[in-house]
Amino acid sequence: MKRAAIRWTATVAALLVPAAAQAQAPAPATPREMVAAYDALADTILGANKAEVKLVHAILAATYGHAQGEMARARQALKANDAAAARAAVENVATAVGQIGTEGDNSVAGIRKRLLEGGHHANAEGERQGIFDDGYVVVTKAAKQSFLDSSKALAMLAREPKAEALDAEWKKVEAAWAKHIAPAK
Repeated sequence: MKRAAIRWTATVAALLVPAAAQAQAPAPATPREMVAAYDALADTILGANKAEVKLVHAILAATYGHAQGEMARARQALKANDAAAARAAVENVATAVGQIGTEGDNSVAGIRKRLLEGGHHANAEGERQGIFDDGYVVVTKAAKQSFLDSSKALAMLAREPKAEALDAEWKKVEAAWAKHIAPAK
């Protein structure tokens, strides 16, 4: 009986050893090709985020350049005593400065909305901290307020543009640009 018990124990042990050895074997590794494809996808996603920042900077720079051009037109119209041309140019400056504050016009806002609806938040951490409005990429809440305040002031100046007041408000726009946008490039 003792021998039968020993044989039975040896048989069970022989059957259990391969199972225990298999349980301790490392899990199969993810195929290198899949890891490489996932790594490439990560590069693409991170690259897309960098491209988005560059594109928004380009939008802002083009808008700022347009505002500068309209400022030159407004100054020229004021020197020529052309009130209608000065009003139109100052209104265009006000619009452009407002678009800087909102990171673009309504067509850009529509794209930002679509990205947000898809779960993309360019500055999720900054949004949580209250630094950025939802979906904004470059323009902080503080920068937005500076540009929108100047946009409103410029729109008021458009009614009766005066060179000194216009230049004083434009200096605020330049200061906001230098403080909030230019260093972020």
